[in-house]
Amino acid sequence: QNTIMRRAVVVSTARTGLAKSFRGGFNMTHGAALAGHCIEHAVARAGLAEDASCIEDVFLGCGMPEGETGMNVARNAAMWAGLPNTVSGATINRFCSSGLQGIANAAHSIIVDGATAAIGGGVDSISLVQPKMIKGVAVERKLMKSHPALWMPMIDTADIVAERYGISRERQDDYSLESQKRTAAAQAAGLFDDEIVPMETVMGVKDKETGEVSKVPYSVVKDECNRADTQLSGLQSLDPIMIKQNPNATI
Repeated sequence: QNTIMRRAVVVSTARTGLAKSFRGGFNMTHGAALAGHCIEHAVARAGLAEDASCIEDVFLGCGMPEGETGMNVARNAAMWAGLPNTVSGATINRFCSSGLQGIANAAHSIIVDGATAAIGGGVDSISLVQPKMIKGVAVERKLMKSHPALWMPMIDTADIVAERYGISRERQDDYSLESQKRTAAAQAAGLFDDEIVPMETVMGVKDKETGEVSKVPYSVVKDECNRADTQLSGLQSLDPIMIKQNPNATI
């Protein structure tokens, strides 16, 4: 007997622009709103805005599922987007590959579990969540003794990888410059325009003199973290972040 395997296909996508951490347009935007905005537009682009009852689950990856991205942000984002309360939600943590895992889980639910439609994606807010997470880190004594790298900051991991595999600072600077050039060229050509859904929000702006924080309306319409005017000399002038603690640091 022949068995035909179900297939999962991507019928629509939507994302916000990438704003700067702490000083960017999303520094006061809740994770449920960030993801919900994208879900709402992805559903509309799929032609399901009038009836989304076929969507059975929302899988969102989140590297820091706490605070403003806690309390099962996948389910909260689904409700923010106006999906029926019959739609379930699951938040998945696999750190940097959390979003990819969310998409894989959505596909799995269709192929294996027989779901009609599912949503997969990812959300994180460094601005709102990371400071609280760092302050609240609680290590487990036995694991800290046997596997201390479980709590190793990413910058230390990066320096170890660079040293272990012989990735010189020169190669890193060359690659960084090429990445900046490619991103700038893609933006100039409008290659990201169709996938980004602009979002109106409120941004916190801190006065450098007084320290007072004011709230101002802001619209995130594009990726804002790249620097199109980056020069190799500028990259070469930057000191490695951990150079004082690690003389071999290159990142």
